[in-house]
Amino acid sequence: MIRVQDLSKRFVQGRGPRARRVQALDGLAFEAADGRITALLGPNGAGKTTALRAIAALVAPDAGRIEVDGIDVAQQPRAALARMGVLSDARGLYPRLTARENIVYYGRLQGLTAAAAAARTQALAGLLEMRPLLDRRTEGFSQGERMKTALARALVHDPPNIILDEPTNGLDVLATRALRAALRRLRDDEGKCILLSTHIMQEVERLGDQVVVVAHGRAVAADPVPALCERAGCRDFEEAFVQLAFSTQERADAARGRAG
Repeated sequence: MIRVQDLSKRFVQGRGPRARRVQALDGLAFEAADGRITALLGPNGAGKTTALRAIAALVAPDAGRIEVDGIDVAQQPRAALARMGVLSDARGLYPRLTARENIVYYGRLQGLTAAAAAARTQALAGLLEMRPLLDRRTEGFSQGERMKTALARALVHDPPNIILDEPTNGLDVLATRALRAALRRLRDDEGKCILLSTHIMQEVERLGDQVVVVAHGRAVAADPVPALCERAGCRDFEEAFVQLAFSTQERADAARGRAG
């Protein structure tokens, strides 16, 4: 389980007289439970990526608390990270290594023996349907092939919590379907806590057991899709999201933009 409490973070953008403070997170709070897929849904700039980077101990928050299976990330980052598999938007793979070598190498960094890393790599290749890729160099991989390899690398130490930042960006339809199927298996068969960020409505409707709507660095709603639609008084999920995530003025501005 991942628990985020009153998380705040400011950044300074620019230099000199043009520098300005940006409130990326402003008291964000939510929980992601085991055996469920929790989706952080929000527009670009809402704070989703900053939140995931803070959970993964890549960004230190200004205030608030993050717990991963009861472990305080700020006080015990290594212990917390050992219980997480993180797939960020930067899916850098070693291009001269094969997919197998990339995954095994990361497993060794996570403390697995050579035999355990090799066995886990083979198991993940079956789960992610990537056996034909294992002994090919990752240089020249398609985006979908890179995603599978990067996800296997993040899962090699069998973490109970999985964090994915915009995981379907750049994927074609078949690669997206394969990713969805893999995440469902990890949830249903292994009881993983899966936390992902996205701004794609379709992904949330098809994957999200719990949806946390994020706007201006805060969680403005947290419920399954049907409950969010009921709360907003809309049958259409996209319209419900707009109602929940944006102020009246912002909705009016967006409508004028669409009309133009």
